[in-house]
Amino acid sequence: MAKYQFFCLPHSNREKFTYLDMADKQFITQKEQLLAAGFEVEDDVILADTNAEAVAHYKSNFIYVMEEYNNSNFITTMINLLISGYKTMINKK
Repeated sequence: MAKYQFFCLPHSNREKFTYLDMADKQFITQKEQLLAAGFEVEDDVILADTNAEAVAHYKSNFIYVMEEYNNSNFITTMINLLISGYKTMINKK
């Protein structure tokens, strides 16, 4: 999975944004240029297989982060497992 960092113009309601792949050799230089142009680092790093997936996570505005947090909790994981199992059993009937 690639790591993407998002940058947003202040007071744009997350509409005017761009992102950088953190594995890119020019990442630090590009980041400095964006910061100098008035962009601010927005949110946390997003892990995604493609840039389109990263943008979708960014646009979800914390829903992705909350899903990741919930899935990292043992109790939530067990509840999700039980619900998925129940739904599978119901659909097989």
